[in-house]
Amino acid sequence: MPQITVENEKTFDAPEGKKLVLALEDAGIDILHRCGGIARCTTCRVEIVSGDVPPISAEEIEALEDPDLIEKYRLSCQLRVASDLTVRVWGRASAQGIEPGGRPED
Repeated sequence: MPQITVENEKTFDAPEGKKLVLALEDAGIDILHRCGGIARCTTCRVEIVSGDVPPISAEEIEALEDPDLIEKYRLSCQLRVASDLTVRVWGRASAQGIEPGGRPED
């Protein structure tokens, strides 16, 4: 089973094929996902520190818009766990003082 490490926080196992946003949320990481996992709001963005992920999708490019964001971040709602990853989570519900958003569908 792949291991996901949230840099400077925790490491946990995640089932292969699970959306990264759901794996993070299920591990107790209060990641934002305001649009419910449909690649519209960009609040679930993560920086991939290490590990392999597929090339960025057209949906991610359209949502992120800004070339600087596209170079640095991926949308965790659009990534499925396939191997060990180390990530930095951009948005936290607790830091914003809001609910993370509706649980994305798998």
